[in-house]
Amino acid sequence: MRESLGDRIFSTVNVIILAILGIASLFPFYYVVVVSFTSPSDYTGSSLILYPKSFSLAAYEYIFSTNTFIKSLGVSAYLAIVGTLLSLMVSAAFGYMISRKRLFGRKPLTVALIITILFSPGIIPNYLLIKDLGLMNSLWSIILPGLLSGWNALLLKTFFDGIPESLEESAYIDGANDLRIFFQIILPLSLPALAAFGLFFAVAYWNTFFTAILYITDPDQRPLQVLLQGMLVQSETGIADPSAAAEQSVPPDTIKMAAVVVATVPILLVYPFLQKHFAKGVMLGSVKG
Repeated sequence: MRESLGDRIFSTVNVIILAILGIASLFPFYYVVVVSFTSPSDYTGSSLILYPKSFSLAAYEYIFSTNTFIKSLGVSAYLAIVGTLLSLMVSAAFGYMISRKRLFGRKPLTVALIITILFSPGIIPNYLLIKDLGLMNSLWSIILPGLLSGWNALLLKTFFDGIPESLEESAYIDGANDLRIFFQIILPLSLPALAAFGLFFAVAYWNTFFTAILYITDPDQRPLQVLLQGMLVQSETGIADPSAAAEQSVPPDTIKMAAVVVATVPILLVYPFLQKHFAKGVMLGSVKG
């Protein structure tokens, strides 16, 4: 079918508008990367940097030379890996459990799960609970409260609803028990959903900030986002440690940009490995109600 003049004008205008929006969205990320690779002399002498005139790794060398940044990077990696695996396992197990019609007490458990989604206990009760459990200054204070995500468990339930129970009946006849059916039959069939929700959990744990502010006071256990927030405050208020500033000649803003790049790249690298399952998993988990 041949496009009319009006259709071509409409398509052209759409392309131009979307291109402008795309450039406006990507420019801040581009600027952060460019500034992080700009030499200190070029940065201090320019108001707007569109490309690095002289390439420099001084900001990255400074970041990786500090033990604090390496420790915070390790803490965030630990939270992302351990927290994601445990949260995915608990949420998937609970979602699968309430999706089986033969489970006694299935409806009360589902209602209890929905109540946790609708009503939050609040900051103070959560803080008192973590304190009474003796989890202050422990990374488990961040992982344990998020082990079961009510909303994600409910979406996983809708995915498990689509798996026919005749598969389980066949496995039972062959002598498999519930654990073997879950780990060897249900989970392999659920890879698209697990990949999608695993990515959600990983991004959430990697970007952990508020709970870390509440429960972690030990500088050696601060996640990367908390460290970055401290660097941002220091660069904006000018109250950075004078001795540290004297020891390094790299501008604080350049260090800040390099830190943002280092904090963002690891989680971005996860996407290509999960992209194959991600789109399918999101659709499967959202369409069925």
